[in-house]
Amino acid sequence: MTVKPGAFRFNTDSMKLEIFRGADVGIGTLAAGQWEEIQATSPEIQTGGTRGLLMGGYNPSNTYLDEIVYINVDTTGNSLSFGELIVSDRNHVAGGVSDKTRAVNAGGLKHPGTYVADMEFVTMASTGNATDFGVDITQARAGMGALSNGTRGIFAGGYNGPSTRYDIIDYITIQSTGVAAQDFGDLTVSRQNPGSICSSTRGILSGGRSSPTYYNTIDYVTMSTLGNAADFGDLTATRGLITLGVTSNSVRGVIFGGYDGSSYVDNIDYVTIATLGNATDFGNLTQAKGVGGGVASPTRAVMMGGVSPTYRDSIEYIQIMSTGDAIDFGDLNTQATGHGSGVSNGHGGL
Repeated sequence: MTVKPGAFRFNTDSMKLEIFRGADVGIGTLAAGQWEEIQATSPEIQTGGTRGLLMGGYNPSNTYLDEIVYINVDTTGNSLSFGELIVSDRNHVAGGVSDKTRAVNAGGLKHPGTYVADMEFVTMASTGNATDFGVDITQARAGMGALSNGTRGIFAGGYNGPSTRYDIIDYITIQSTGVAAQDFGDLTVSRQNPGSICSSTRGILSGGRSSPTYYNTIDYVTMSTLGNAADFGDLTATRGLITLGVTSNSVRGVIFGGYDGSSYVDNIDYVTIATLGNATDFGNLTQAKGVGGGVASPTRAVMMGGVSPTYRDSIEYIQIMSTGDAIDFGDLNTQATGHGSGVSNGHGGL
């Protein structure tokens, strides 16, 4: 039997509720210091509900970031500090993949121009610095779309240099550290920064860029079945540099903002995940921008930060099953950030 980070127990000696903060271990090898008493200030008590993280990024002072911040998706307010990535000074990371307890981040562009293939993970319900996943994705690259269904994480597309775009789709088992990423299949067209939507059975990747071309393409994959992506439909307009991270519940997904080749846009589109077809207009962001971090709960989708071309610290949200314009959520607590990785433990794939 294995005890996972975030597990709870009731200590009959102290009569206190405790949470396990150590790494995965067999139950017979637990160290007493790995259990921590739950306090009123513990993240699990403070936030509750669905947690959304923004990992890494880039800011207007030409700084690559290793910061991780978080929000409670179902409330409003400013983000809070979570910890730091291992690979410092990194942006254009993939949108993260997650199950209910763990978030995994992959790839990225490290200052001053090195593309990386490493993966790192954090335990969603706690706070602290990232831990090495132990293996790499199949190709060093940045700007990938990311999908997850509670067991499997998928990283799709990406770029490595001004003219190199990929159609690669990799997959991992989220709880299996040390197990290398494997080939899943290929996108219908090579591109970077597609928007990510998923349910437990289907993953959708929308739009993207393959310099100098911007796409309105929407692809889909069946999460449990290896193979190439297939055509789903088209966005309402051609655009790339879309929000990184899953922005859907199990029924509907939204696509936030982006860049159309000449300017940033404020478009929000939506699709019904189970039904092939073109996207429909949902509303507009509070300002035109792209490459923010996307997170979601069963009711809300949130965009954190972004570029317009000014770097933004704003956070905004929509109610997924309605339509209309985005609403102010709060601000990033650190600094204006773009190109960061969004990941949540309550999106539609979980």
